Amino acid sequence: MVVFGIESSCDESSVAVVENGEITAHLVSSQRIHVEYGGVVPELATREHLAWLPRLAKRALDISQKKVSQLQAIAVTGGPGLPGALMIGTSFAQAMAWALSVPFIAINHHEAHLYSAFIQGVPARIFWDRFRPCISLIVSGGHTILVHVPAPLMHNVMGSTLDDAAGECLDKTAKMLGLQYPGGPVIEKLAQKGDPNKIQFPRPMIDDPSFNFSFSGLKTSVRYYLRDNAADNLEQQTVCDICASVQAAIVDVLVHKTLRAAFEKKVDLITISGGVSANQYLRNRFSTECKKNGIELMIASREFCTDNAAMVAVVAERKLLQGNAQIKSLNFEPNPNWEL
Repeated sequence: MVVFGIESSCDESSVAVVENGEITAHLVSSQRIHVEYGGVVPELATREHLAWLPRLAKRALDISQKKVSQLQAIAVTGGPGLPGALMIGTSFAQAMAWALSVPFIAINHHEAHLYSAFIQGVPARIFWDRFRPCISLIVSGGHTILVHVPAPLMHNVMGSTLDDAAGECLDKTAKMLGLQYPGGPVIEKLAQKGDPNKIQFPRPMIDDPSFNFSFSGLKTSVRYYLRDNAADNLEQQTVCDICASVQAAIVDVLVHKTLRAAFEKKVDLITISGGVSANQYLRNRFSTECKKNGIELMIASREFCTDNAAMVAVVAERKLLQGNAQIKSLNFEPNPNWEL
């Protein structure tokens, strides 16, 4: 089976070709235009998707050595995401599906992320045979979600963010420090030179019995710290210490709640995906704690941490092969608030 995937939920334009589980082409165009604005500008994101998706689609077909007539299904992120950005990807996918008379499948963005940790190898492919019941953490700029996954394509949300997501907290901390957007990678780099124990920022909801997350209080603590410590005249080492301390506070919460969820559900596999999962400090901490507790850890490779079309296509292919794909009408409208 040959599935063409499209991703346009935020500021990455991506397409992929998947054939029998193998990713034969995968392209991502990250929109650098937002850097000067310090965050994603929805209107600009929409225009960039409109400009890039046709180019990427042609290149992907060339790389995979497929003719457009050989595509057997078109899959697209149907939400959640930015309304305009989702609409561009959806419209592009619907046009392809209509022209080719093939199934059009809308995939939930979070569901796609869930399985990106199983995309491995060179050439990359999805290893469904490595799946077993697990706890999956999706951690990104817009979302922090903890999910129990008892079987492929089955999932039960155990907790999610009540306000700011982990990645959003990092981005806003970077902005308060006058650092470049996106803030996560910049904070990670500076944190390498800082002391994670130098500043005792709170670990929000770490002892709360629920599996929900809240990082707005941590963000506020950073703001108060900067207010009380002459933010305009901080030494570089202090900036590094702040970055390291904030990063440690966030990861402490993520590790604690994810492991507790694994213990509660009696699973021995944890998977992590989403843009923030590219953070090496997070990877190291989870690796250490999982080894201590006899839990296998699978983290999405950096190529597939961020938003990408490969994860959309592999999930669509699995649904089609299992016979439970919900073939959408060409009148389908994306849902910016589509919950997992």
